[in-house]
Amino acid sequence: MAVRNRIRATNITVKNTEATGVEEDKKKKITRSLIISGILSAILITVIVLTLPYTVLSIGSLIEYATMISLLLFLLILILRYFALLGLAYLYISNYTFARRPEYTPFISVIVPVYNEGVLLRDAVLSLLELDYSNYEIVIVNDGSTDNTYDVAKELVGYQKGVYGDIKVSLISKPNGGKARALNAGISYAKSEIVLCMDGDSQLSKETLRLAARHFADPKIGAVAGNVKVLNRKKFFTDLQALEYIEGLNMARAAQSFLKLVNIIPGPIGLFRKRVIEEVGYYSSDTFAEDADLTLKILAKGWKIYYEPMAIALTEAPVHLLQLLKQRYRWTRGILQAIRKHKKMLYNPTINFGDTFILWTMFYEALIWPTMNIFANFFFIFVSVFYGYTSLIFFWWSFLALLDLTTALYCIAVEDEEMRLVPYALIYRLVFVFAIDICKMMSTIEEFLGLDMNWGKLQRLGSS
Repeated sequence: MAVRNRIRATNITVKNTEATGVEEDKKKKITRSLIISGILSAILITVIVLTLPYTVLSIGSLIEYATMISLLLFLLILILRYFALLGLAYLYISNYTFARRPEYTPFISVIVPVYNEGVLLRDAVLSLLELDYSNYEIVIVNDGSTDNTYDVAKELVGYQKGVYGDIKVSLISKPNGGKARALNAGISYAKSEIVLCMDGDSQLSKETLRLAARHFADPKIGAVAGNVKVLNRKKFFTDLQALEYIEGLNMARAAQSFLKLVNIIPGPIGLFRKRVIEEVGYYSSDTFAEDADLTLKILAKGWKIYYEPMAIALTEAPVHLLQLLKQRYRWTRGILQAIRKHKKMLYNPTINFGDTFILWTMFYEALIWPTMNIFANFFFIFVSVFYGYTSLIFFWWSFLALLDLTTALYCIAVEDEEMRLVPYALIYRLVFVFAIDICKMMSTIEEFLGLDMNWGKLQRLGSS
């Protein structure tokens, strides 16, 4: 009986000690918050008191000050974002250029999901036979196509002549169920250690497998993202997209890769350890951005994701504005769905800090930044028209154009791209990005309203 009392007393003592510690921590946090809030309030009051005698409290003056402050804040955030991305991207390129990596040539299965891709499928598969790699196979997954895709694919089945010997080409034909299920079917069929997932309309550069596979020598790498480039150029909107992919997407992907936290493995080209895909539960079809969803699941499990800039996928981009807006509408809703699906990572960084960081950057790019950009554009137009501050608009546009020109020059030089794309930077932000941001805002509103949408299908033209 005495022993039982002592045990009970000990338990009560420990419990009371923990409770006291928690209460003390709460008191310290509250005290600290009050002190910080008090200091900030004192600074703010001091600024107001010192500047109030020099402030003319009129509507015109308030609008003038609000315009200047809004302009400065907008530009400050833009500059900080650009320089952060440029800095990390430069560190990544330096590391990529000088780091030595061992040769690693595991057997790779190239999964090609196709739905009504008869126009481009033959060129895509023939380009795969020219890959500078000896240890791979090609698996075509026909996802219930209604055109001649099955017939084209069937003619390619068997052993085809590759660079280093015969390459096995297989065909899986299944009822239409979406790209995610098609990829899962191909991955399940594959017997390889590494799988490459691509789009049926993509064409890969010859060194893609050789340069991307070597990163898997690092056991912490779960996936490698490739470099997507626009194939059908020399049209206004496709050239703008070519610049966007180089400056807006690849620069960000390079910056993320320095931290090995790439946020989206692009659909046209991504390599994965097969066991990693099995571990996270394969692709899911409950979002319109299955690539973003899978990437977040891989990061949540603690795997690292690297970017290989020389693993290039050439893809056909929308030619007309309406096609482009439909594509971005779907992308935005899909990314928002993926963020919502993994929202617990937004609130709890202790689960996986890297995943939380990536989710917040995605949330910022998909929701906050487009809203800020649209607001800034309309606000500055309003004050210039009604209050005569046209000079502000000119300087604002000039600064943004100069920033985009500098960034475009850097990115195009790094990727050894076409210099003729640089002049597009003059209208890139105020025309192209502005239109895309309006589309993003509309798709965000519809996503939060829960309105139905369908995948849609980009009509392929078979550009060469």
